[in-house]
Amino acid sequence: MAIRLYELAGADPERRFSPYCWRTRMALAHKRFAVETVPWRFTEKDALPASNQGNVPVIVDGDRVVHDSWTIACYLEDRYPDAPSLFGGDTGRAAIHLINDWADRILFPTIIRLIVIDIFGGLDARDKDYFRASREQRLGAALEQICADREQQLPAFRQALEPLRATLRAQPFLGGTAANYADYAVFGGFQWSRVTSPLRLIASNDPIHSWCEKMLDAFDGMARKTPGYPV
Repeated sequence: MAIRLYELAGADPERRFSPYCWRTRMALAHKRFAVETVPWRFTEKDALPASNQGNVPVIVDGDRVVHDSWTIACYLEDRYPDAPSLFGGDTGRAAIHLINDWADRILFPTIIRLIVIDIFGGLDARDKDYFRASREQRLGAALEQICADREQQLPAFRQALEPLRATLRAQPFLGGTAANYADYAVFGGFQWSRVTSPLRLIASNDPIHSWCEKMLDAFDGMARKTPGYPV
């Protein structure tokens, strides 16, 4: 029986763009599970299964409903220990928790200030009022104003990625010789941008770009098959 995954979608139901949902999609593929994906939009709160917080990702695994990308990853690791490990043990899980929190608290809040106007443009009409009101309240300005000088913000954003860049110069993946949940936790943000915005966050000669290309090719090109723009 397939695990059901509820994912955030835009006006085009094939454009699944949440960075948190992408973490979960990659984790499920890593664990080699059959997955049934369900497109979901911001204003469809009642369409989600019970026992959730009104946000995605949400998975339904038999009679279990699990939400939040980190909680889902831990659930999959603990519930299915014989499937390929997302963390490589408890020590790896503890270290990857830091990477996950860095992406949540530093990387994603920076990315949204670069692409939020493009996210808005790709939404279903029913979601636009909700998205504008909630994001302008959260970010403290009109969407157009937030992104007005984004080209000028890019150099500082790229410079802030130097620890990530240095790691990827030394090894092919954040997980070492192969990708693990450390890679999925961070890649979700770059896939979020690729699916929603034509803005090129990273230069083509950047080691991060090469890593993104490998992540897009993973699992038979699963992430690359989602409509989007060049990395």
